[in-house]
Amino acid sequence: PEVINGRTHQATVVDLSPWVEYEFRVVASNSVGIGEPSRPSALLKTKAAVPVVAPTNIGGGGGTRSELVITWEPVSEELQNGEGFGYIVMFRPLGLTTWTKAVVASVESSRYVYRNDSITPLSPFEVKVGVYNNEGEGTLSPISIIYSGEDEPQMAPAGASALSVSAAAVEVSWLPIPWNRHTGRVLGYEVRGW
Repeated sequence: PEVINGRTHQATVVDLSPWVEYEFRVVASNSVGIGEPSRPSALLKTKAAVPVVAPTNIGGGGGTRSELVITWEPVSEELQNGEGFGYIVMFRPLGLTTWTKAVVASVESSRYVYRNDSITPLSPFEVKVGVYNNEGEGTLSPISIIYSGEDEPQMAPAGASALSVSAAAVEVSWLPIPWNRHTGRVLGYEVRGW
């Protein structure tokens, strides 16, 4: 802290965080050294302010057909800057200009799910997440690209064939399903026999 002239009996403390309780002590010093600190002052809470820290780690994806799942890292309490804290979620299909806006009023929230039957599987969306409190709306995160939920594969693998390799084993092979927006990512296959 800045050293204050010995004839001064008050000081303005700056660069404090909004909506945080502080207590203060004063220490006298001279050419010999530093004395004992005063007793702490009473607790004093700074005034609230608009939040300035946006959520981080914006992600999501997955979910089921017709869903857009958006996730983020919640903002810690000391950065919320006031009461009535919550999140603003904004998203739009990639290439469009109009944003859809949703408010998530829970401080602990880290997820928002938008459901709409018109969403096609694996559609890219631009997403940003911001913050607000009773003082107003704060900062928005940078834009992230998140994909809507997938649908189940709409086609069966082709070219299935079986080859007997022993008295108790058969080798089954097939052609993989090619990736496209409508089939999504094939995570695995199920082989059935009868």
